[in-house]
Amino acid sequence: MTVLRKNLIDGEWLGEAGSRNINPSNTNDIVGEYASAGPEQAKQAIAAAKAAFPAWSRSGPLARHAVLKKTSDEIMARKDEIGRSLAREEGKTLAEGVGETIRAAQIFDFFAGETLRLSGEMVPSVRPGVGVEMTREGVGVVGIITPWNFPIAIPAWKIAPALAYGNTIVFKPAELVPESAWTIVDILHRAGLPKGVLNLVMGKGSVVGQAMLDNPDVNAISFTGSVGTGKRVAAASVEHMRKFQLEMGGKNPLVVLDDADLAVAVDCAVNGAYFSTGQRCTASSRLIVTDGIHDRFVEAIKERLDKLVIGDALDAKTQIGPVVDQNQLKQDEDYIAIGRQEGAELAFGGDRLERGAPGFYLQPALFVGSTNAMRISREEIFGPVANVIRVKDYDEALAVANDTPFGLTSGICTTSLKHATHFKRNSEAGMVMVNLPTAGVDFHVPFGGRKGSSYGPREQGRYAMEFYTTVKTAYTFAG
Repeated sequence: MTVLRKNLIDGEWLGEAGSRNINPSNTNDIVGEYASAGPEQAKQAIAAAKAAFPAWSRSGPLARHAVLKKTSDEIMARKDEIGRSLAREEGKTLAEGVGETIRAAQIFDFFAGETLRLSGEMVPSVRPGVGVEMTREGVGVVGIITPWNFPIAIPAWKIAPALAYGNTIVFKPAELVPESAWTIVDILHRAGLPKGVLNLVMGKGSVVGQAMLDNPDVNAISFTGSVGTGKRVAAASVEHMRKFQLEMGGKNPLVVLDDADLAVAVDCAVNGAYFSTGQRCTASSRLIVTDGIHDRFVEAIKERLDKLVIGDALDAKTQIGPVVDQNQLKQDEDYIAIGRQEGAELAFGGDRLERGAPGFYLQPALFVGSTNAMRISREEIFGPVANVIRVKDYDEALAVANDTPFGLTSGICTTSLKHATHFKRNSEAGMVMVNLPTAGVDFHVPFGGRKGSSYGPREQGRYAMEFYTTVKTAYTFAG
């Protein structure tokens, strides 16, 4: 019998069935049924968070530490179970699902520690006898809206700092992957959070998300998702003069120079472009390759792609799982057709695959002969599709890499210290990798980009404090 997962509002599990969670590896498999909140429930959740804020924001660091540490410990203890569930609902491989779950546990552990490292400053005033203190306080009710591609890690890196710095939360996860979101909320709830501090409102973005945007009692919104929706979040937030933080798209370049170690370059490209089925905002979707290594690189990539095992995410042998759903599969196939129409050569893959059970399987696709002006080079596809752009030298490679409306991450494969150093300084991206895949970052350092990829303070690590707190300056005259 399928269990109904309910929304958590003001410490109570509420709601009736509204949506089904489908396994993309086997569409006959129903992961679960989930409540779908409406505008009134969203309003109740916001009111509950507002009411809980005064007490939680003034709670001691040990109280916050205890909740976050308990949460980290339980996630880590259940990593195999939760990771399997994640792979089942999202379609990333079992190893990736467990790895993402471990990362979520590490994030909660890090911010548990941050609760004990809260600090301020004290300086003398320019006026005699006056002291000045600078402290940080929580901003209030934080709306958190997360995507489907990292269903436990992204909620973790938003929820953990929000709680650590004394905020209360209204959390709306992606409709496609509610099980991971529900699990993390259930763990936090049982870890001892007071009622109203964390509220889960699953449901449609057009309903729940819009209710959050329209409500003036939401003091800040942290959003990860599409560029179009991000712009709507920004416009609505300006209307209410609230803080907002956006993580959106990417069209990330991986530059491969003639002097690169070919094996390293191929590993970086395949991992960055195709693992997690290419469904990462940090994926290497543009492979910018210089003349001298181009042909060898393309052949080596094709050989590697031909050996990849594409199959059920829960099969330990699988290296690439299915696309998340039918809509994303259609988008991938549409872009493959666009690439051909634009004159790029489909050098490998791009076909829909059949496996033992019905699922959304797509063979990884590689285009060659593309230019940076093509739509497949300008627009985020968000699937296992990459294109090679041939350039003559490093200078052209850098220019092409930076010629994009996005700026999340970039990479270069080279054995030249000169070129690596120059690229790190001159790449117009928030994160730069040298001889590493563009996808894959640490949990304790800042995450974010430039241009159309990100807006607002960075996420993760101590830099998260910039968004989840506000600075207070207090003056005291001793007399």
